[in-house]
Formats: sequence, structure tokens, C-alpha cells
Amino acid sequence: MNAVATIRAGREVVTVINVFTVAPERQAELVELLAANGEEVMRHRPGFVSASIHAGVDGERVVNYAQWESEDHLRAMLADPEARRAMARALQVADHLETGMYTVASVHSGSGS
Repeated sequence: MNAVATIRAGREVVTVINVFTVAPERQAELVELLAANGEEVMRHRPGFVSASIHAGVDGERVVNYAQWESEDHLRAMLADPEARRAMARALQVADHLETGMYTVASVHSGSGS
């Protein structure tokens, strides 16, 4: 995906943060699957802004940080059969998923940024 996530307080987007727990030997598989889901499915859904996949250095976690134009767009994606199938595939690889919906409350950058 060539999208760039813009993280800015007050921006009118909904952020979804998914934290997957995964067996270390399956972390790369989950990262590849989530990246493919983003490229092949999610980015084609109305209201999709961006997604970033983060592999934990512990080998046991993968974080998906996704932005949607609105909560309505997010809920429509969650009801979409193709998107649901894509999410189900990720849950077959992961041991556990913790998910939440957020707004950006504050952003800080270093002096060199």
C-alpha cells in the first residue's frame, strides 16, 4: 500500500487499533496476510484512509493501525461479507485479538521531525 497515515489531533477520522497475539513462528505469516487484506480488500472499501501493520520485536504481537473517514464507514466495512472473510482469515492465524476504536487526542514530534 502506498498510503501514508497522517496522525493529527483533531483530524476527522476514526482510528482502529487491532493488537493480535500470535505464535512467534506465525508472526510473519500474519503480517503478510494483513498486508494482503489491506491491499486486496480494505483499501477498496468506501471511507478507508490508511492502514499500517507493525510487527512486535518480541515476535508475539502484530498491530494493525487503521484509519477510516467515519464510524459509519467503519461499521459498513465490518458488515461487508468480503471484509469479514478477510478478517476471519487473520483470526485463524492469530491466537488472540484485542481491538478498539479511537480518536487522536494528542501528537508529539521530536525537534528533528
